[in-house]
Amino acid sequence: MEQTEETLLIQRAKQGDDAAFTALYRQHYSFLYRYMMKLTLQQELAEEIMQETMLKAYMKLSSFRGDSLFSTWLISIASRQFLDHQKKRKREQMREGKANQEAIRRFKWDVQQKGHTWHEMWDALNELKAQERAPIILHYYYGFTYPEIASMLGMREGTVKSRVHHGLKKIRKEWFL
Repeated sequence: MEQTEETLLIQRAKQGDDAAFTALYRQHYSFLYRYMMKLTLQQELAEEIMQETMLKAYMKLSSFRGDSLFSTWLISIASRQFLDHQKKRKREQMREGKANQEAIRRFKWDVQQKGHTWHEMWDALNELKAQERAPIILHYYYGFTYPEIASMLGMREGTVKSRVHHGLKKIRKEWFL
């Protein structure tokens, strides 16, 4: 697409012409998607950031001054979206890590207070179904995150959390009631 044609589409999109923005979106989609795939190395994450990027571009289109190419502006938005996603992910992992450490500490303390040993805890784990035992061991023994476990076991993250929760509940019920 010629630069003047793109400039006209941008002007029309700034005036609220959704068809013009759609044309810009289609024009830059594959270029931006390839960039996001190279940056994220994950199709799902690339698609998620693409959606966030295009939404932000739509919402902030009035701030595009035309000092650079439209594709350059989109790349800068996508890059910031990716970096924001990475920061958010790190914060979540830190919170989850601290919560996990505290949960393990409390669990160990509960085990010791009830006079149980870690050997007995492993015996209790063996009483669980494999579908509950595997996520608990992967999470608490090996330290994998819920998303990592979900990927390893081929299930949803919510399913992993549920199985960990219900498995621990069964162990606590057996030991502490």
